[in-house]
This record gives sequence, C-alpha cells and structure tokens, in this order.
Amino acid sequence: MSIEQMFPAILLLGLLGVAVASDLRRHRIPNFLVVLGLALGLAGQAYAGELAGLGDGALGLLIGFGVFLPLYAMGGMAAGDVKLMAMVGSFMTPHYALWTALFSLIAGGLCGLLLVLARRQVQQTLGRYWLMLRARAYVAPAADEIVGKPFPYSIAILLGTLTSGYFMFAL
Repeated sequence: MSIEQMFPAILLLGLLGVAVASDLRRHRIPNFLVVLGLALGLAGQAYAGELAGLGDGALGLLIGFGVFLPLYAMGGMAAGDVKLMAMVGSFMTPHYALWTALFSLIAGGLCGLLLVLARRQVQQTLGRYWLMLRARAYVAPAADEIVGKPFPYSIAILLGTLTSGYFMFAL
C-alpha cells in the first residue's frame, strides 16, 4: 500500500488524537477540529473518487451522524461525540462508516464496563438498573457512581476507527 493510499488514514488518526487529548483535558471536542476534519475528509474523498467519492464521503458522514444521533437525543452522549463520528464517517465509504460506528459503540460499552469493574461498582450499577427495570422509570445514579460521570467517548471512537481500519487495510 502506498503512502498516498494511507495518507487519509494517517490524517484521520491525527485528528482523532487531537480530539481525544481535548476530550480528556477539557471534556470538549472543538468544533473547529470537526469542521476541519469534515472538509479534509470530503476533499480527500472527492480527490480519490471524484463525484462518486464525494458522495461516499457525504453518505459516510450521514451514517456516522445518524447512528450516534439517537444516543444524543436520549441524553446518553454529548453533541461533540456525534459530530466527531460524522467527521470520521466523511473519510470512509458508507460500508466502513457503519462498521466504524458499530465498533465505536462496542468499544464504548466495553470501556464503560471496564470503568465500572475498576471502580468496583458492579453491584451498585446492576442494582440501579434492576430497580429501573422493576419501576419502569429512570433512576439517576448516585453522586459517587461512575456511570453518572462524564465519559470521554472520543476514546471509544478512536478504538472503533482503529478496529475498522484493521479490517479495511489488513484483510
């Protein structure tokens, strides 16, 4: 594989690295970074595949955005995470944008599970979910419960992107 073929992936990983650093430091993903990434992703798609490539990038953007939007609407994710996934999708074909979004959701779930395990709050968390199931109502997490704290989801998006990249480039 030539450097010209790998350049978009390297650029995307660099943008994601900046997003992760910002998310860890400030719990924010800068809009400028997302807009820059969207422009670069769509421009790269147009360069590589002309109008069809631009269409792929636009559809990948919509898929990334659309998969994460319901989670934002339900309050389970920040708007910056949705926009970041749309940016990632703009670098990909629709097929890989969908796989990347799904791998990112899986990575987010695993990261959340690891946090609950590391903080030894499995019983507390399962108890709250059991109560919600029985009451058929939302029960807010306790002040000390890890699931009530902000989670830098950009890490999960990076892990999902790396996972789909493995399948895209290595196989």
